[in-house]
Amino acid sequence: MPLDAWLSLAIVIAVFPLMAFSRVGPDIVLLGAVILLLILGVIEPAQALAGFSSTGLFTVAFMYVLVTSIRETGGIDLIIRHVLGRPRSEGRALLRLLLPVASLSALLNNTPVVATFIPAVLSWSRRVGVPAHRLLMPLSFASILGGTITLFGTSTNLVVHGLLVDRDPSLAMGLFDIAWVGVPVALVGLLYLRLLAPRLLPARRGAASAFDNPREFTIEMEVAPEGPLVDRTVEEAGLRHLQALFLVEIERDGNVVSVVGPGERLKGGDRLVFAGTSEGAVELQQIRGLVPTRQGASSLEKDFKERRLVEAVVSGQCQFIGRRIRDGHFRTLYGAAVLAVCRGGERVAGNLGQIRLQPADVLLLEARPPFIERHRQSRDFLLISTVNGAARPVHEKAWLAWAILAGVVALASLGVMSMMKAAMLGALLALATGCCSVGAARRGLDTQVLLTIAASFGLGAALESSGAAATLAGLALSLADGNPWLLLVGSYLLVALLTELVTNNAAVVITFPVVMAGAESLGVSPMPFVVAVMFAASASFLTPIGYQTNLMVHGPGGYRLGDFLRLGGPLNLLIALVALTLIPLFWPF
Repeated sequence: MPLDAWLSLAIVIAVFPLMAFSRVGPDIVLLGAVILLLILGVIEPAQALAGFSSTGLFTVAFMYVLVTSIRETGGIDLIIRHVLGRPRSEGRALLRLLLPVASLSALLNNTPVVATFIPAVLSWSRRVGVPAHRLLMPLSFASILGGTITLFGTSTNLVVHGLLVDRDPSLAMGLFDIAWVGVPVALVGLLYLRLLAPRLLPARRGAASAFDNPREFTIEMEVAPEGPLVDRTVEEAGLRHLQALFLVEIERDGNVVSVVGPGERLKGGDRLVFAGTSEGAVELQQIRGLVPTRQGASSLEKDFKERRLVEAVVSGQCQFIGRRIRDGHFRTLYGAAVLAVCRGGERVAGNLGQIRLQPADVLLLEARPPFIERHRQSRDFLLISTVNGAARPVHEKAWLAWAILAGVVALASLGVMSMMKAAMLGALLALATGCCSVGAARRGLDTQVLLTIAASFGLGAALESSGAAATLAGLALSLADGNPWLLLVGSYLLVALLTELVTNNAAVVITFPVVMAGAESLGVSPMPFVVAVMFAASASFLTPIGYQTNLMVHGPGGYRLGDFLRLGGPLNLLIALVALTLIPLFWPF
């Protein structure tokens, strides 16, 4: 291989462990790799920037706007309200959940579907008497299975199709072409979940049960009416830097002062709520002017319009990962106070300020109402849902948002417009009709995913132009002994393995030129390999980190890694068997 090929291969090999095991976001890792390839002269500026003009990238971006319009108008909530109902058994509950989720995920990005369903399912599970942990992992898996039905189902499908069209426009696929394999795959997977999920998932405590009793993680005291703390600020009273406790809120005259600042002045009769452990009560009893509160309902169990109790799932990209809550100044940055932390279904005991956050931790936060809107699209949190005081979504324009999406699907599937043009028209209509504001559309764009896709193109171009892709394809052909079916199986397994470790979009863009080179060397149609890459990239059931929706349900469901292996391992094998059997039948070599 020439030097450029060795450099390309070395950089690509280094990228995968960096994305899998470092805290640096995949977009930053890939952008850094592209810049390094550009500096070394392996690729030209046009190749490095080619991803930013890809039709697949723009189709994904416009689809984000469409999905945002449905979420903003309460379109998904409307579906949830009509389909969940009151099933009489756990089996029927699973069917009422799995079928709608898979159907919605065939047309919408999986992440907002799962994010909207999780709080609804947590509430619904209590109402129908089915443990939430038996529903949340099947919810994530059903959304993944639904995404295999259409090209709109996942951003990965759109990206692979965009790569295919850019390479050879005559190979363009219809919106529902992959449904020939996607529907059987989804049906087999959903049947597996319906029959075996109740048997394979052990009992787990979720975050909801860990946060049930506020008195386990809060202490309430009152300011003595004639005591020395009256009219003193929180800072002056020595309540700002307590060793084991945080002052979270003050209940005063039927109202609440949330996320208390150091300059807040205390008044006689104020009810102070501290987050921490019972051992911290000793510290409070030593402060003159504080007395035990009178018996009554916990302040956190009351509904105040000035504050919200919020559950937030920490993402792998959160800047607080590995840092102590106190040292990171969480309250200053987010305007929210941490009341408790749940990990693996259990509340983390000990000094709250000393807890080091980990991905999938569930935080119970006390915040002001604007917090939800401000941080809903933050990359620091995978999911933000209100525990109380949630505003009901407005559904007046939900049917209009759904109608716009249906029009986009019709235009793309009938061949009236390309998928990118149909998605662009739909996004413009969503903005023009008020289904989605410009601000909401901007927040709805997952810039990390878009940058990851764009940067991946540069690495794919380096592999192809340097000859590394052809060399790797030749190696794969020798291992497959020139058998196209073995090469198909090998391609599927490679992408399925990579997508469990790194982002699926990066996995497919980087492996795409290698797979295409292999098909061209064999002199066979590339289509079965392209479709196999799509399905393999979605077959992410083994680990919570393999797919974003898996990480979203990991904390609220109280799951452990073994739970994903137990339920997801056989499902991975089953989906691979069905897909690899059907793909050559509909797309012959």
